[in-house]
Amino acid sequence: MEPTSSPTATVNPIRNFAAPSTATGASPPLLTRRDSLTQRRRSIAAKASTDLNKEKSEISAIAASIDASEALDQDQMEAFSRIIRTEIQSLTDELKGKSTSGANVFPKNLTVANWVDWTCLPTLVYELEYPRQEKINWWYVAEKTAATFGVIWIMMVISQAYIYPPVLETIFMKQRGLTLRERWSEFPWIVSDILFPLLLEQLLSWYVIWECCLNVLAELTRFADRGFYGDWWNSVSWDQYARDWNRPVHNFLLRHVYHSSISAFHLSKGIATFITFLLSACVHELIMLCLFKKVRGYLFAMQLMQLPLVMLSRTKLLKGRDLLGNVVFWFGLFVGPSVITALYLIV
Repeated sequence: MEPTSSPTATVNPIRNFAAPSTATGASPPLLTRRDSLTQRRRSIAAKASTDLNKEKSEISAIAASIDASEALDQDQMEAFSRIIRTEIQSLTDELKGKSTSGANVFPKNLTVANWVDWTCLPTLVYELEYPRQEKINWWYVAEKTAATFGVIWIMMVISQAYIYPPVLETIFMKQRGLTLRERWSEFPWIVSDILFPLLLEQLLSWYVIWECCLNVLAELTRFADRGFYGDWWNSVSWDQYARDWNRPVHNFLLRHVYHSSISAFHLSKGIATFITFLLSACVHELIMLCLFKKVRGYLFAMQLMQLPLVMLSRTKLLKGRDLLGNVVFWFGLFVGPSVITALYLIV
């Protein structure tokens, strides 16, 4: 399409910084001054606006000319061409992702082998390419495998000696026909009986999964990113604990729930945080349903209680007082599992 020889009647805000004319045969630069990709997206995409009548941008001026059935002038056609090429280049770079070799660049990654490879890796977030080790340390695999079975054996001993008897007691109470009030009177004793065993089981379970199993899987697949957890034991707030104790799940929720809800549904950060915790609470309650064969919602409620606790940690009472925050965190970690388990057993 040939450009019109005279400027269009529509106001053109790009006239003062248009690219050099292509009449001389020189192609316009991909990015020039103010219409760089970063600045253009900062002014348009960051606001998630699609109202071209209100925007003050290159593309809005071109759209106004098209809506007015006016031919584009030379400057507008050059700007439109630049924007299209910039967008194509941007999308191409995004499709490359973290791929350095180009072997897995879309659509080359759409293979069964790539899917199987990603499924076996100790991560929930899909990437085109992950950092890999050159070889497998089989002594490391043997060490972590032995630790896995050794710790599981210790967990079985703790369960049979200290957790199974109180659980049987709650079952016998129901079989004898005790009322809820009578069973409730035994609640403090059940909690005290399983307090220390459940804390040990929780810590050992975490060690088996995040220190042993995931590292064995990472070593066998030569997966080099071993950031499966942070120093959650030093947490001074529950949001820090949520970020550090399970990095693979945290990264998945951060990308596919938190950021996706903001970008797709234009939610605020607070609502997106609530949606993330809500989904996590639903999944945890589903696990309790599989264990106890009934829905009570105790764990669901405890999960959502982390939100007010996070807000409490940011008040003057706890903000900047790391020792007190860590004590509060460990108290919750110590008492919470026993209380929740006793509720599911007795009620």
